[in-house]
Amino acid sequence: MKVDFIRNSYKRNFKSHGKEIMDAIKHCAKNGDFMLQEETRLFEKTLADFIGTKFAVSLNSGTDSLFLSLKALGIGPGDECITVAHTFIASIQAIIHAGAKPVLVDVDQNGLMDMEAVTQCITKKTKAVIPVHFHGKVCDMSKLRSLQDKHKFYIVEDAAQALGATILNKRAGSWGDTGCFSFGFPKLLGAYGDAGGVVTNNEEVYKKLLLLRSHWHIAQAGMNTALYEQPAIMGWGYKSRMDEIQAAVLNVKFKNLPLVISRRREIATHYTEAFRNYPIDLPVFKPGDIVQEYVIQVSDNQSFKEFMEKNGVEVLVRDIIPNHQLLGLGLDHFNLPTTEKLASRSVRLPVYAELTDREVNKVIWTVKKYCQSNVTG
Repeated sequence: MKVDFIRNSYKRNFKSHGKEIMDAIKHCAKNGDFMLQEETRLFEKTLADFIGTKFAVSLNSGTDSLFLSLKALGIGPGDECITVAHTFIASIQAIIHAGAKPVLVDVDQNGLMDMEAVTQCITKKTKAVIPVHFHGKVCDMSKLRSLQDKHKFYIVEDAAQALGATILNKRAGSWGDTGCFSFGFPKLLGAYGDAGGVVTNNEEVYKKLLLLRSHWHIAQAGMNTALYEQPAIMGWGYKSRMDEIQAAVLNVKFKNLPLVISRRREIATHYTEAFRNYPIDLPVFKPGDIVQEYVIQVSDNQSFKEFMEKNGVEVLVRDIIPNHQLLGLGLDHFNLPTTEKLASRSVRLPVYAELTDREVNKVIWTVKKYCQSNVTG
């Protein structure tokens, strides 16, 4: 028996829910609805209600969610934005493409933004902080909000890996001026392609995002213009709309999100209990966290990966070179020792909800076998 890292998640989900998904897609085609229509509006309302914000804007990707958030907040040349290197490159790219300067801080052992490091990096040029809620765990948003109150910067939450996670009874994405989500296919709630979204409580930011996503022209794509106000004065926008078919797929999958979250937590609990006395560092999940990924730390992640896959378990080792050390980006002046340590030791285990108990036990057995072979070998 082989256990893959993610692909069976899509195949098995479609086997269980394919009829409803295909019916939703056919409904779009039958009505000629392909952009910013009923399914998109439903998805935006569902997302805003789920996160607990007044507004949501569907977009092309999580990357554009970050970039257009910065543009909507007026961030550009001469501004500094603080974020982390322990993240997908999009968190930093958004700052660069907005014309601002990224300031990178280190993370704690859980991979979350070190708020003390943020405190030390705030200057008069600091216009925004982008906390990254990594692997389903939420940054210390209470501390960050206190810093925001004192220093008057914007908070743009990168919640791409934290849909449904909470801290102090508030969902990730609802703390900042905007909350940014990815619905790309590997995510907890994944579309059948690229998709993303922004949530906010700020009506002006919401209206700006509607313009930015569609060439600054509300009437583009045949949407119901009666629901939106077209400004008299034009500006330069972008093309970053979620298409109606992706929204339809997500609306079907959203119904099962609580079960997906619950099953992933169940699998993570099995892993943690099984590996507790083995020489690997385990993730710590607190109440309110979700399990987007189950990431362990081992002394040699490359040999671990080779052993696991030789024994029929696909794992993911990614970002071995942390973002600030990638050649050509001009970020190598940042000193981020914890980020570098995590990059060299991190391994992601399969944790998708469609894993069978037999497959979970196969992963557990193989990890234990690796640990035992290293001790005896």
